Formats: sequence, C-alpha cells, structure tokens
Amino acid sequence: MSFDFTRRAVLLGSLLLAGTAALPVMAQDVPTLRFSAVVSDQDIRASMMNQFADLVREYANVENYFGATMFRQGTELVALQRDNLEMGNIAPQDISEQIPEWSILTSAYLFRDAAHLRTFFDSEIGEEFKAMAEDRLGIRILGPTYFGARQVGLRGDKQITTPEDMAGIRLRMPGGDAWQFLGESLGANPNPVAYAEVYTALQTGTIDGQDNPLPNVQNMKFYEVMDQIVLTSHLVGYDLLVISQSAWEKLSPEGQEAVQAAADQVIEWSENMHLEMEASLLDEFRAAGLNIYEPDRDAFRVYAQQHYLNSDISASWPEGALEAINAL
Repeated sequence: MSFDFTRRAVLLGSLLLAGTAALPVMAQDVPTLRFSAVVSDQDIRASMMNQFADLVREYANVENYFGATMFRQGTELVALQRDNLEMGNIAPQDISEQIPEWSILTSAYLFRDAAHLRTFFDSEIGEEFKAMAEDRLGIRILGPTYFGARQVGLRGDKQITTPEDMAGIRLRMPGGDAWQFLGESLGANPNPVAYAEVYTALQTGTIDGQDNPLPNVQNMKFYEVMDQIVLTSHLVGYDLLVISQSAWEKLSPEGQEAVQAAADQVIEWSENMHLEMEASLLDEFRAAGLNIYEPDRDAFRVYAQQHYLNSDISASWPEGALEAINAL
C-alpha cells in the first residue's frame, strides 16, 4: 500500500513538473513585437499602438516604446533590417534614402489630403511601391499613418506670403537628404535638428522655425516658443506602420490576418482623430496668441514642384508614377 501510494505521488509530481515546464514553451509560441517611435506617449499614434497591442494580444505580445526611448529618429529602419526591432512607424523619407524611387512619395504637394493618401496605398501603383520596400528592404508595410498636413511655424513677426519670403529662414527639418530638400523646396534654409530638441532650439533662437502638422505642435508644445503659423499645407504628413519581414513570417497565418486587420482598424481611428484635431487647433493657437497666416499656396506649389522637377531627385521617379498618382 505504501509503495503504491509513493509511486502514485511520484507520477503525479512528474506530471505537474512536466506541465509547469511546458508553460514557458507555450508562451514562446506567441512572438514578441517591439515597436519603436519618436512620438510621445501622449500622441494619438501612441494610443493607436496601445489599441493595436490589445487587438493582437492572442497572436503577439506587442511592446511599445515611445519618445525615442529605444531608437532615435531615423535609425528605426536599419534596426528593423538588422532584426534589432520588429515594428516601427517609419518616415517615407527614410525609405527613400535606400530606395530612390520612393522620393516621389516624399515630394511637396503630391498628396491632396488624407483620403488621397489612403487611396494611393490601396491602389495598384501603391502595391508596387509596397512591394519595392518588401523586396529590397525586408519590411512589410501595414498601412500609412496620417498625422496631419505639415505647416510652417515661426518665431518673429515677418509675414510670409511667397517662397521668396522664406529666404534665409533657418527652418528645422529632420535629418536626411529628402527632408533637407523638402525644406529647400519651400525657399528656406533647412537645418537638421532632432525632434526632441526642437522646443529648445526654437526657445534659444538656434532655429527660426519648424514644420509639423498642428497636432504635433500641440503635443510637443512648440506653440509656446512660436509667434506665428503659416498655413502652407506643403506636405500631407504620414508615417508607415511597418513590421519586419522576418517578424511577419514568425506569425501564424491567423496571426498575420489579425495583425493586418488590427492595423487597418487603428490606422483609420488615428486618421479620424487627427482630422478632428486639426479642425479645432487653429482656434486654440489663436487664443494662445499666435498669428495665423494664409500664404499664396499656388506660388508655393509651383515653386516646390519646379524645384523637384529641376533636380536629380525626379530622375529616379518611376515613369508615369506622378501622372498615375494625380489621377487617383
């Protein structure tokens, strides 16, 4: 009797140990997706990614890192390619540094609004550009994350009407040739400054201005160290929600479907939130004491487009792409 009891106890203990040992293995079946972005944790896109993490919890463990706490601006794409990161919100300008054809998607006055942007990425020509990124960079684009039309914010009271009025203005632009060229296409003298350092640079007069969508101006409190906003609307601001191809392939087919569906859902939510916020922010900035100016946008558009077409940048644009995008 004693022997049978002891044997049963040993067998039961072995089964319990085996079950306990299996738990970590089961947990490992759900891959971890680390997401990095420069936006603050108060940004709409941070809320977007927190919702995304909840939606895909059954298939992936998403770890969100905001405020450039994991990778600084402009380094996320390389981190994805080196498998040091699984997901990121990547600027199209960073992609164009490695795929010259993508520079057309960073040019001033290309997309008319958020709807035009989304229509492009859902179109046949949009699929061709996404395939370029997948084949040549090893990343999969889940969708464009609209965050507002970019406007120029300045110190001082000089009124800006045409690109000629921007001459000599030290305009902060992110690092990278595509961003610097964009600043030149507005008639300004572009200066590369990290996003997290823009407030101090404006405050100390290291730069005369910055260009960002209005929600970013609010989130980062740039309006506290600016005197005016020039509504150039020169670029439909967007990043790309991206997952590395290697991370994508580690997901089950059901997981891939869930990740794409969740991305579609939260991207639409984020876009709507940004559109609503843009509509209300101008009144808030006026109340804060900023002057709001409407420049001659046609003059800016002509100047910018000519600047691109006269440069070597447009030589890399796929033939017929500009016409196809305009026709969407």
